[in-house]
Amino acid sequence: MAAQDPDEPFDLCDRDETLLGQVKSRREVHRDGDWHRALHLWVVLRGEGGPRVVLQRRSLAKDTHPGLVDVSVAGHLRAGETEREALREADEEIGLTVALEATVLLGRRRIEKVVAAGVDREVQTVLATVIDGALEGLRPHAEEVAALYAPSLADALALVRGERPSLVAPGLDVGGRPVIDVLVEADFVPGDGAYRRRCLEALEAHLRGESFPPMRLE
Repeated sequence: MAAQDPDEPFDLCDRDETLLGQVKSRREVHRDGDWHRALHLWVVLRGEGGPRVVLQRRSLAKDTHPGLVDVSVAGHLRAGETEREALREADEEIGLTVALEATVLLGRRRIEKVVAAGVDREVQTVLATVIDGALEGLRPHAEEVAALYAPSLADALALVRGERPSLVAPGLDVGGRPVIDVLVEADFVPGDGAYRRRCLEALEAHLRGESFPPMRLE
């Protein structure tokens, strides 16, 4: 199985997420810079020692941002797919089954980035889920993910706020073996710092039982 199918069909939308009634392949969408729908899922592990946020290092075979550290799960909605159905990405990438009812909506986000394949223009639904369990219960799939990390939420926030230059991230390689890497901002998908900070702060508020303002398309 490849890291992605270049012929995977995507529904085209406009920058406000209105579907246009057109379908094109992943290859064509990125080549032509068409707006399309995507899904991000932030996974928090709740347990002793405080909450930990799951991060993935993207496979080197990915067509966008290969080898960089990203949100727990990042994928596209296939043509005709709902957000509920698109949560299959969590199982495909990190071996986690997630029901839509077990998620909280952090908001929606619009991105435009130049990538090797062309221009990636996405309208992203951003969700989060909090689970009881350890990182060892997840299964990083080598076709999608090079490694998984679970630094403390507090340490991840300190890094993105510029309060520390690096963070120690215990993790798993694709064989399920434990690793410990030191991550700096340059390891992450570029241009996502403000977005990452906003999501981590929303997760912190959610875990305290507080409300937070969801991201909106702007």
